[in-house]
Amino acid sequence: MIPGGGQPNMQQLLQQAQKMQQDLANAQEELARTEVDGQAGGGLVKATVTGSGELRGLVIDPKAVDPEDTETLADLIVAAVQAANENAQTLQQQKLGPLAQGLGGGSGIPGLPF
Repeated sequence: MIPGGGQPNMQQLLQQAQKMQQDLANAQEELARTEVDGQAGGGLVKATVTGSGELRGLVIDPKAVDPEDTETLADLIVAAVQAANENAQTLQQQKLGPLAQGLGGGSGIPGLPF
């Protein structure tokens, strides 16, 4: 009989899990500090979000402001924020994807969007 019966070394598994957890925490902190942009209307409206999706800034070109047509401006703002959030999700997948796979594929891990 093989010593240990071929069972994985539990201490080693625990250390690997702790390292993955620390790597994940570090990646999440980095995402919270990293800013990405999105724009709409050919750059008339620009939104800045963190890699974790928090809206940090909004720049509106005066040419986009028409007091008679605030609906278009609102649409441009929504589109810019959506574009920035899509860029943030791409960044999340780049930073957290490999870590999530190491933790069982990413499904069911709270706080991960994929």
